Amino acid sequence: MFTGIITDVGTIDAVEQRGDLRVRINCRYDMDSVDLGASIACSGVCLTVVQKGPNWFAVDVSGESVARTAPGRWTPGTRLNLERALKIGDELGGHIVTGHVDGVATITAIEPVGDSRRVSITAPAALAPHVAPKGSIALDGVSLTVNDVIDNADRSVTFTINLIPHTAANTSFDMLAIGQPIHVEIDVLARYLSRMEQVRHG
Repeated sequence: MFTGIITDVGTIDAVEQRGDLRVRINCRYDMDSVDLGASIACSGVCLTVVQKGPNWFAVDVSGESVARTAPGRWTPGTRLNLERALKIGDELGGHIVTGHVDGVATITAIEPVGDSRRVSITAPAALAPHVAPKGSIALDGVSLTVNDVIDNADRSVTFTINLIPHTAANTSFDMLAIGQPIHVEIDVLARYLSRMEQVRHG
């Protein structure tokens, strides 16, 4: 489990295809405090540390994870939002995040609002019922609050978030661009409510 509060921004150093994709990530974590087998969320994807060294760790990204995440995300030079797993007693500053990507959305607009930026994101129709004004959402692993929601004619959904300077400076969101794909994890409560409704009406 995670909170969506990013604690480092890492960079993919090397990628090797060996059944699964072995990805080596440079970071600023004290890796002596990270056990092999520990979970680290990498831009919203919960992955297991399989190798480590001073200021780097490696994970295996399965074919399923590659298929469900943004095209080109697992390539050398890509910056990743990192978060270590929540420990009992840690401050829950964001919201409960599982590290399971529900879909890939696209950034469709960015406009300055004071010192912040208003970012519009369009998500596919499958995610539309789960995006609500003032609800929580994780984008590339970052816990954010949805502002406005617009249902589009093609059943996709466009929603906005407010990106404050602190969040931009401490995540990979300092380099957002229109057209950029972004991982979406809906709020876990919305996921369970959707399943309950499906069973009730099934």
